[in-house]
Amino acid sequence: MRLIQLLDESGAVRVGATGADGREVRLLAQTGSMYELAMAAIDAGRGLEAEAGTRLGPERTDLVELLAQRRVLTPLHHPDPAHCRVTGTGLTHLGSAAARDAMHQNLKQQADAGTLTDSMKMFQWGVEGGIPRDGAAGVQPEWFYKGDGGILVAPGQPLPSPAFALDGGEEPELVGLYLIGADGTPHRLGFAIGNEFSDHVTERQNYLYLAHSKLRACAVGPELRTGEAPRDLRGSSRIRRGGEVLWEKPFVTGEDNMCHSLANLEYHHFKYAAHRRPGDVHLHFFGTATLSFADGVRAQAGDVFEIELPGFGMPLANPLASVEAGFALGGVQVL
Repeated sequence: MRLIQLLDESGAVRVGATGADGREVRLLAQTGSMYELAMAAIDAGRGLEAEAGTRLGPERTDLVELLAQRRVLTPLHHPDPAHCRVTGTGLTHLGSAAARDAMHQNLKQQADAGTLTDSMKMFQWGVEGGIPRDGAAGVQPEWFYKGDGGILVAPGQPLPSPAFALDGGEEPELVGLYLIGADGTPHRLGFAIGNEFSDHVTERQNYLYLAHSKLRACAVGPELRTGEAPRDLRGSSRIRRGGEVLWEKPFVTGEDNMCHSLANLEYHHFKYAAHRRPGDVHLHFFGTATLSFADGVRAQAGDVFEIELPGFGMPLANPLASVEAGFALGGVQVL
């Protein structure tokens, strides 16, 4: 099942289920948000899809029209953005088989020469130990924090790039959506398409700048897919400028294309007690294999990022926008 959050004609938040044609949306009755629906499912001891099935009402609307009117929200949010954590893991994807073989050869050559970078060492650790064996946890992945719920951008809405940014580029990824139950148990509602959006120029200056490069807005949606994610996912990432395709490339994700299992990535995120606070929402990006930046493309204000992943519904599209500096040197006041 695929679910969306939307604003109805009165401006109220509603939840709807996408039909088989990909356009018709059937609204859920007496459901004010995905958060409310998930909480009800946990309380009832059943899955999100089953809970949604008990609430399907007679009202219907059109997803294409909702997207055109920018009435589709991110698939999950917390009523208080401070109780939503947006995070991610990197160096998780293998790429194609040919690239994987070449990477392994390169890794061996670098290892023999003692010249592996820290990033390449972490990638190698993932290749060798990112999938748990015999019930033991696998190696830890690279992990980063992006922000709270205030950085989430809905489908169709502009992705703001701050004035101090050196770059603003897309990262097409699979996103896990979670709600922590009253007993501290993380519950995965499902998956969605995500544009993790980062400052790659800042990151490439020095890997210790990774934390700075990730503190940016990001987009998720339009639809939440319930259940397990397919192991082999193949989508397309593109940038449009002036209505024309400036750059386009396929990307792969899913466990068959990763050096870490999703269970291992989830374990290393939720093993921290602070990440299991009852009632909190988590949106976690699982990493990317394709970047326009790697091909020398520099996005500019007005460009539209578009990410498409078959089986996950409508593409996620967001224009890039520059924003004025909101803070200056000396802006801190002494009390």
